[in-house]
Amino acid sequence: MTTSKRVFITGSGRRLGRQLAYAFAGRGYDVILHAHESTDGLHEAEAYIRQLGREVFSVQGDLSRVDEIRRMAAEIAERVPRLDVLVNNAGVFPTAAFADVSEEIWDHTNDVNTKSQFFMTQALEPLLRAAHGCVVNVASAGGYEPWLNHIPYNVSKAGVIMLTRALAKALAPDVRVNAVAPGVIIVPGEETIDHIPASRFPMQRYGTPQDLADAVFFLAEGTSYVTGHVLPVDGGAVAM
Repeated sequence: MTTSKRVFITGSGRRLGRQLAYAFAGRGYDVILHAHESTDGLHEAEAYIRQLGREVFSVQGDLSRVDEIRRMAAEIAERVPRLDVLVNNAGVFPTAAFADVSEEIWDHTNDVNTKSQFFMTQALEPLLRAAHGCVVNVASAGGYEPWLNHIPYNVSKAGVIMLTRALAKALAPDVRVNAVAPGVIIVPGEETIDHIPASRFPMQRYGTPQDLADAVFFLAEGTSYVTGHVLPVDGGAVAM
C-alpha cells in the first residue's frame, strides 16, 4: 500500500462499517476492510474505494474467535508496516426476550461486540504504536440505557464503554483510544424500517452516516489530547 494514512475497519462489508470505509477513503485514507460473511459487500466496497483512487484490501474471519483475530492481524502485518486508525465497528444485535436468552446468544453477543475489540486491539498494537495511531471503538446508546429484549447487547456495549477507558490507560501515551456511541443511524436502504419516533430525540431527527463519520474523524484526527472518551452520537437521546 502507499504511504498514505491507513485505517482498518471491522465489519465493513455492510451498514455503518461500509459507510465509514467510504468516508475514510473520501478523506484520503487507504482502507483495510473486514467481513465474516458479507463477502459480496466486501467486493462492492473494494471496487468503490478503488474508484476513489485509494488502495484497499480485505481480510475475512470470525471475530468471535481469538485465533481468527490473530490470523487476520498477522495478514495485515504482512502487508503494511503501520496502522493509523483501527475502528472496532463489527457487532451483532440479537433480539430475545429475557426468558429466551440462551447461553449461546449471550456468549456470541459479548464475544463479537466486546471481546473482539480487546483482542483485535491487542493483536494490532505493534502496528498502531508504529504510527502513533489511535483506536475508535463503536459502542452504542444501548450501552447507557437498557432496551427491552436486548439485554446481552446492552451489557456488551456497556462493556465497550469501560473497555475504551481501560485501553486508553493501557496504551497511553503512544496510542489514543476513544469510542463513539451511536443511537439510531439510518443507512442507505433502511429508510423504511420502523424505528422509535424521531420526535423523541432532542434533535428531532435520526442520525446519518455522515453524522457518525464526523464524530469518528474528530476522535481519530481532530484532537490529539483526548483519550478514554466516549462520544454519544444520538441526537441527545442519552441526555433525556
